[in-house]
Amino acid sequence: MAIIKDDIINALKTIFDPEIPVNIWDMGLIYDIVIKREHVDITMTFTSPTCPMMEELLQQVKDVVSKVKGVKSVDVKLVWEPAWDLSRMSDAARLELDLTNQGW
Repeated sequence: MAIIKDDIINALKTIFDPEIPVNIWDMGLIYDIVIKREHVDITMTFTSPTCPMMEELLQQVKDVVSKVKGVKSVDVKLVWEPAWDLSRMSDAARLELDLTNQGW
């Protein structure tokens, strides 16, 4: 059974940082999704290396992606390069956080 990338993205959209009312996908924290048969590699970052929810959110990513139909295993890689910035956010996230007039 083929894993559908949109199903993974929809799963990731259910994860929110408790301090930010926007999901991690729309925040632009997910840099890459690679599907290899029944395995998924996720590359992601955070807005700050001092995020107190980092470990919990990394585990949530692994847990929700593991539940996607066809997924047998998941690896989540945390990276700091390139650094996250506001330009990575979706238009919906900018609207939610009232950042629409920032010239992005």
